[in-house]
Amino acid sequence: MTLSTRYSPNDIESKWYKHWMDKNYFHSTPDSREPYTIVMPPPNITGVLHMGHMLNNTVQDILIRKARLDGKNACWVPGTDHASIATEAKVVQLLRKKGIKKGDLSREEFLNHAFEWKEKYGGIILEQLKKLGCSCDWERTRFTMEPSLNKAVVNVFVDLFKKGKIYRGLRMTNWDPEALTVLSNEEVIFFEEQSKLYHVRYKIEDTDDYLTIATTRPETILGDTAIAVNPDDER
Repeated sequence: MTLSTRYSPNDIESKWYKHWMDKNYFHSTPDSREPYTIVMPPPNITGVLHMGHMLNNTVQDILIRKARLDGKNACWVPGTDHASIATEAKVVQLLRKKGIKKGDLSREEFLNHAFEWKEKYGGIILEQLKKLGCSCDWERTRFTMEPSLNKAVVNVFVDLFKKGKIYRGLRMTNWDPEALTVLSNEEVIFFEEQSKLYHVRYKIEDTDDYLTIATTRPETILGDTAIAVNPDDER
């Protein structure tokens, strides 16, 4: 028998991954063993995985395999699309190419297009995760826009609101005019640039006083409807 002097992943990895899947080694059923569970941070189904996903899932795979070796009942729950905002942008782009406006669709019609996208690109991503060797319990694969998960998210938000953990109110936000939604700071790319600072006086209603605002974007003044003021600012 002659062994190859080079490692051939195509010959080795597919063979053994198929063996693992055929034996259902990654499936987990609750029993008396100590449970060890990882819920995969679902990658957005915007196309294909990138190097960040590869690193992220490799670390999880190491942890879950180590737990199995330690005799724990290890379960790695896979999923796709952690937020759907990025996915929505992709679906909107696709619809635009077909001459369809999102605003002309009902929620149900748009979700149908989103699920079609998920079937195509979500499937690609799951197959890529398998190519990485990820030892997930694939029978438990979930999609964040599934009705049951969607309902669970709403229930959690309502519960947090009732407990005073989150609030609704008028606040300064990062507004995405394309997706018509608010984005977190983590989803905004900040960068510094040299610019001019303009000082504009706003007349205070029913007084002779003015409030001076410094801005680098005087062209937005015509669209201003209000000034946000920090209530803790002594001025």
